[in-house]
Amino acid sequence: MDLFNEIKKKLSHEFIDIIEWLDATDDTIVHRFERYQNEIKNNAKLIVREGQTAVFVNEGQLADVFKPGTYTLNTQNMPILTTLKGWKYGFDSPFKAEVYFVNTRLFTDEKWGTKNPFMLSDERFGLVEIRAFGTYSFRVNDPGKFVVDVVGTDGNFTNYEVNEHLKSLIVTRFTNTVGQANLPIELYAANTTELSETCQEVMQPEFGRIGIELEKFYIENVSMPEELKKEIFEYSRLDKLDMTKLAQFKAAKAMEEAAKNEGGTAGAGMGMGMGFVLAQQMGSMMNPQATQQPFGAQPQQGAVAPPPIPAQVMYHYAANSQQMGPVSFEKLQELFASRTINRDSLIWKQGMANWTALKDVEELKSFLGGSTPPPLPSE
Repeated sequence: MDLFNEIKKKLSHEFIDIIEWLDATDDTIVHRFERYQNEIKNNAKLIVREGQTAVFVNEGQLADVFKPGTYTLNTQNMPILTTLKGWKYGFDSPFKAEVYFVNTRLFTDEKWGTKNPFMLSDERFGLVEIRAFGTYSFRVNDPGKFVVDVVGTDGNFTNYEVNEHLKSLIVTRFTNTVGQANLPIELYAANTTELSETCQEVMQPEFGRIGIELEKFYIENVSMPEELKKEIFEYSRLDKLDMTKLAQFKAAKAMEEAAKNEGGTAGAGMGMGMGFVLAQQMGSMMNPQATQQPFGAQPQQGAVAPPPIPAQVMYHYAANSQQMGPVSFEKLQELFASRTINRDSLIWKQGMANWTALKDVEELKSFLGGSTPPPLPSE
């Protein structure tokens, strides 16, 4: 009798399933527990380990979701599946359902990058091409949504499969965010931390729609063509340099390089000549008060620099009740000759207290002609 009970007990245990998943890989996100015809016995044992979630799907509909723990499957702990199956009084026979184990651990150091350069518009450099790459970390935070919306009927959904979708999403949102930031082009590489945080905020809702949480997003590098880098470096120095000096220096360097390319003795002589010219130009730029000397001439001892050239006097005039000018002395003389203005036209220049008729401005009386010569000196 004892032997019969032992055999009966052993046979009864064969009808009780143990449903579990031991992950032997490091890239599987979702694994479907395979059973013959997906049959699960009453009171089967479900084991969900830490870092996992078990999702039950009945005929394409999301049913019960189990967090880490050990469960005996019956109508008490499967309320959604019980409703879908219509078990009013429990069940004794096996039932059919698909069981998906979802890996909920954090997937780190995932790579992303722009396959092709994308265009940005910069106010100073126009349209420019840049590339970017970096890393990101994610985890599945809504296993049910992820299984229904992304996995579908895939029995073994891997990290590679989801990453292909996520990378496309990242690149699209990254280019949109960078384009809308409207930063000077050189600031993208210098502000990767702030830009990474902004991109993560923009992308998180998109990840959430498929049941994924974007834990971290990093931009490791923003690159651009070497020619553009050189232009940016030069542009950044403009505020530190005198523009006139910079232009003169570049012109002298260009002449020197041209001389070197001529070859032979003539080229060598020209190169030496350009060197002397460059030295003179640089000397003049460093000491603008110095007097210009002919090439090869010795500076005179005690030479005094000439006074500055006087500024040209400019005149304003009234014509048709409107103020016109300023114009030079010669232009004013042309206007008088063409009868645009006359002897009674009002004139003003810097230093005059009031508008004065042309005939009363001392240096303009020569326009009138027919002046009476002064008396001859007495003998």
